[in-house]
This record gives sequence, structure tokens and C-alpha cells, in this order.
Amino acid sequence: MSKRAFDRAEEDFGNVLNMEHINLTVPDQQLAALFYVTGLGFTRDPYIDFGTFNMWINVGEQQFHLPKRDAQRFRGHIGVVVPNLDDLKRRLDFIDRPMQGSDFSRDEKNDHIALTCPWGNDIRAYGPNFGTSLGIPFAVLDVPPNSAEGICRFYREVLDTPAQVTANGGAAAEVSTGGSQRLIFRETDDDIPEYDGHHIAIYVANFSRPHEALAERGLITEESDQHQYRFQGIVDPASGELLTEIEHEVRSLKHPMFKRFLVNRNPAQSFMNYTQGRDAFVP
Repeated sequence: MSKRAFDRAEEDFGNVLNMEHINLTVPDQQLAALFYVTGLGFTRDPYIDFGTFNMWINVGEQQFHLPKRDAQRFRGHIGVVVPNLDDLKRRLDFIDRPMQGSDFSRDEKNDHIALTCPWGNDIRAYGPNFGTSLGIPFAVLDVPPNSAEGICRFYREVLDTPAQVTANGGAAAEVSTGGSQRLIFRETDDDIPEYDGHHIAIYVANFSRPHEALAERGLITEESDQHQYRFQGIVDPASGELLTEIEHEVRSLKHPMFKRFLVNRNPAQSFMNYTQGRDAFVP
């Protein structure tokens, strides 16, 4: 009998199990709701931060957190998956007029719709053929030339998660942040805006070892509580050189919100086509 060969490393999980949310401050909650809920079809969390000072937007097993403050811009672009691109186009038509005067724009590509949020964030919406039915499968950050190798070393040695340099469209550090998620640092010669404080949240299986490695390098920026800490600077472990900045809200698997069930509505359901039993999104 012939022996079957498999690349077993393809099935490996790193220490980072989930990139749970991306936090971007926005100055107008009504405009944010129009874009993220009415337009993109995502779901405002019904249980937490449902007032007028913050909103949590559920996207499958991930979220956008949108506190009310001066607008922040993600230095790159964010990939999202929606259940149906044709339905998305119809919803975008509906919000086009109230979005006038903001930075909102849309551009249909071969395999996705490129969107600009009302405050200039680059969000790219894919259909379920991407590999998941609803979620935030990746985020791409712009970084300076010759930084990808050092960024990979940082995530492998400090966060203990797989990372590799790829050359698709230029050098990039691709970091595993879960079974179907990636954090991608793409080298660019373009000017990169100054970091404005937006952040991501991740869950890690081994909570103490990365904390020890970060503390040794003086990178811990907040000791939040027993279940969480934060860091911002990404350095090359070989030289200590600061390569880029993106705040990470690092959570343990004992964090009260780990594996929290997120309500997701069916965005195709409306008053005009209402059908009993179809309110919730079912992948």
C-alpha cells in the first residue's frame, strides 16, 4: 500500500487563537450605524455598549468596536466576508445618498467590493467563496521596507505563533491569528501616516510566556487586569529595532468574553420580504 503524503504543518495552530475585534474610533454613531449595519449588513451587539458613546458591531465571530471620538484610520485595509455580494450592492445603493459629504466610496472589483468608510478606512468585502461565510478573515497593515523579516521573528519568538514572509504583491509578513485569520504586514515605499491609537484584540492560549517576553523588552503598555494586558510596539528580537506599532489587547482563555456567543442577523431579511424563522444568520 502506497503511503499518502500530507503537509501536517498546514493544520498547526499557533498561540494566537483569534483576532476578536478591531477598534476604530468614530465621531458620528448615526453615520457609523448606516455604514456598518444598514450598508454592510452587520449586527449591532444587543447586549453591550448599545448606547450613544460606543457600538460593538458583530461580524460572525469577530467585531468592530467603534467608540465615539475623533476618527481613527487603520493604516492599511481590512477584509470582511459577507453572505452575498449582490445583496451588499443593493444595501450600498440605499445608503449612497445619506453618505454624501463623507469619505464613503465603493468600487466593484473582480472578486470583492472595495469600500471606503465615512472616515477614510479601507474595507474590502468578499463573498462566501473566500472561505468563510461571515467574518473578518484578515487585516493588512502598511509597514516600512525591510521590516517583514523582523516582524515575523517577533511573532514567532514573542507571541509563539506561525509567521512567514511572502512575496505576493511585494514582501509581507503573514501572521497566523487563528484557524482562518491572518494579520498581514505589507512593506511599502509610500508614506505611512503616524499611528493614531487604533487597536486589535487577540486571544492567546499561553498568556504568561508572551507577557514575560514583552516585559523583558519593556513593551507592556497596560496591565489591564488578571485576564488582559496590552502592548503596542513591534520590534525585531534580533536587534531591538522598532519596526511598527499597532496596539494589541491580549486576552487569556480565562477572559470572561472568550467564546462569547455573538448575535448575527440575516441581512437579507427585511420588512418587505419578511419570513418567519429567518431573522438569524445561519451559515
